Amino acid sequence: MATATGTGADLRRARLAIAAAFLTQGLVFISLTTRLPRIQDRWDLDELALSGVLLMMVLLAGVGSLVAEKLAPRLDSAVVLRAGLVVIAVSVAVLVLAPVTAVFVLGLAAYGVGLGIVDATGNMQAVALEHRLGRVVLPSCHGAWTLGGVIGAVLTLATTDVPWSALAALALLPLAAAAAPYLARDSGEAATSTDTDVPWRAIVMIGLALVVFYTVDTAASTWGPVYLDDVFRAPEELVALATLPYLVASGLVRLVGDRLTEQVGAVRLLRVGAAIALVSLAVIVAAPTWPVAVLGFTLLGCGVAVVAPLSFSAAAALAGRDADPATRQARVDAVVARFNQFNYAGALLGAVMTGAVGSSSLRVGFAVPLVLVVALFWLARAFAPADDPSV
Repeated sequence: MATATGTGADLRRARLAIAAAFLTQGLVFISLTTRLPRIQDRWDLDELALSGVLLMMVLLAGVGSLVAEKLAPRLDSAVVLRAGLVVIAVSVAVLVLAPVTAVFVLGLAAYGVGLGIVDATGNMQAVALEHRLGRVVLPSCHGAWTLGGVIGAVLTLATTDVPWSALAALALLPLAAAAAPYLARDSGEAATSTDTDVPWRAIVMIGLALVVFYTVDTAASTWGPVYLDDVFRAPEELVALATLPYLVASGLVRLVGDRLTEQVGAVRLLRVGAAIALVSLAVIVAAPTWPVAVLGFTLLGCGVAVVAPLSFSAAAALAGRDADPATRQARVDAVVARFNQFNYAGALLGAVMTGAVGSSSLRVGFAVPLVLVVALFWLARAFAPADDPSV
């Protein structure tokens, strides 16, 4: 665990630990979502029932984020992050080994709460590290999440014949991550947070950009494979190509996103990314063949990759500005946890609006993120604080 002063070695260890938490979160989440058809068959869930339990999980993730908001200022985000990882480990084991449907649903509900806790506290840790280092690190942390997602997707493809009970081994990953040396709160930091002078209007503007990102991201990851299947009748074994290249492209850009942000600046980088996203979504909507659509999804991953990490950077910078060291971290932790709710709002919009508008044709459905992404050109100006994470 890092010391209060944060030596170079301490901060390097903390950075690796935080990256490991993000990677673990992405790997476990994608490992589960890519097995939804298997889960559906195992528990004999129709589409409505499956949608219901997934909605429950997303809503409880929001509850988990609120729990993190209340506990992190009192206990330290590192402590709450470890607790969230343990909750995920136990819940994954429960939902995999569940003997009846009710126990499975209980395990999925607990996983939702743990998901929200780890989402919020992981970003708290990454933001605190940015402030200690005085430079951008959130894009590469989110890149670790994406890398974990890619590993999870590949593992799913490679283990299709593995007995279902063997998937309980996934629980070992968050347990191992819980023992990592996360960043400890500086001595003297306040034990409670305050909303005093927090510029919520500016933070909400950044949150709207996060909603746009997760609307686009969820549309691509949820409806992309269906789009290739329904519109182009792509070979069944290849429909995952709507998601995997998107994830790989997004992960690569995020891994170099720290340096890109420092060289180009957050505002300009977001506007360039929005232009790429706009072109790529137009390619997806107008694609004459499925390989062209796959190219569009790949470019889309490049375009929107840094929106989420820079959103947390900018919101945290605004929350901590002009605050004395005794209250800064507690306030930032509370704001990051509350800001995380925009994540789940966007995810719900992406899943519901794209499908509802595209009920007759998903070409029309993907016009929803095509229109929404235009807002990023205007919202990018709210990201100026992300250019200076030391504020």
